[in-house]
Amino acid sequence: MPTAHRQVVLAHDYLTQRGGAERVALEIARVAQVERIVTSIYERDATYQGFEDFSLRSSFLQRIATFRRDPRRALPLLGWAWSSQKPVDADVVICSSSGWSHGVRTTSRTRKVVYCYNPPRWLYQPEDYLAGQPGYVRVLLALLRPALTRWDKKAAKSADLYIAISTSVAERIRSTYGVEPALLFPPVAVTTEGEREPVSSVAPGYFLTVARDRGYKGTQTLIEAFAGLPDARLVIVGSSPHGDLPPNVAALGRVSEGELRWLYENARALASVSREDFGLTPLEANAFGTPALLIRAGGFLDTTLDGTSGRFIDEPTVESVQAAVIAFPDDWDADAIRAHAETFSVENFGRRLMELCDAAKARP
Repeated sequence: MPTAHRQVVLAHDYLTQRGGAERVALEIARVAQVERIVTSIYERDATYQGFEDFSLRSSFLQRIATFRRDPRRALPLLGWAWSSQKPVDADVVICSSSGWSHGVRTTSRTRKVVYCYNPPRWLYQPEDYLAGQPGYVRVLLALLRPALTRWDKKAAKSADLYIAISTSVAERIRSTYGVEPALLFPPVAVTTEGEREPVSSVAPGYFLTVARDRGYKGTQTLIEAFAGLPDARLVIVGSSPHGDLPPNVAALGRVSEGELRWLYENARALASVSREDFGLTPLEANAFGTPALLIRAGGFLDTTLDGTSGRFIDEPTVESVQAAVIAFPDDWDADAIRAHAETFSVENFGRRLMELCDAAKARP
């Protein structure tokens, strides 16, 4: 996918974790052959390998260790960190954003394309963002919200083009910013050909959930549901639940890429009741021929073929999860599941993204 005629820069909120947005941002950097990556904070060992292959510029927040460990602690400063950075001078800057990078400054010749995972949850969906947070966080956010909202709306108006990752996010962009976005689903970037590293403490046939430590991810609901299903097993990757776990639930924390491939391949299903804007992990599991069991909401409606690549849970409740697990079929067509995942290929994603960037670049 030649890009010699384009100067492209990628801006991403912060690179301090291994989430779906970071995986997509890395693929954007590769398919767009970006000249450099601009971010607020970069912690090499905490995010995906591959970002170090690019020229990378961070903000003044980089010098503060506590922010590198958890950028949410820098919430009052993140807008300032983006607004104070040197303007980007390129043909196109692609802002990989769920709330901050769309505020990057640009020169007059630079077209700003925002690939939006969601308008900021802490402003427009605070009930999701604050789930599980202590009271002082709620008070602080309430005090900051008016100023942050003004900053966010101004940043959104500076974009030449918005791209939504799902139909639900597209609707939020319309209602929040009053703009009509393009729609482009994220790619399935997991490498199925890579090595597998078996997890010795886990036997095949479990339900797998992959989620960061966020209250809206719904991990606690899954734990409570499986506590009442002693004949089924749940394996949790990414988050570290608090308190004692039932004997049929195992929390692995962070795992290597090789271990994640093995876990996807040997799971009975990928399970989630998270209110996801898109949700990459079910498609990653699908790439290995593994079906998904998901809440009937949000981005999962864009990516799941009921009965072909997975099944739905009607409500994010313990009772609904238990009923869905009990009724989950044993027999699936793994080839059909993999074929479904292939429709979300990196190649298709990259081609369409570059078409949209070229269209933005060509505008007067």
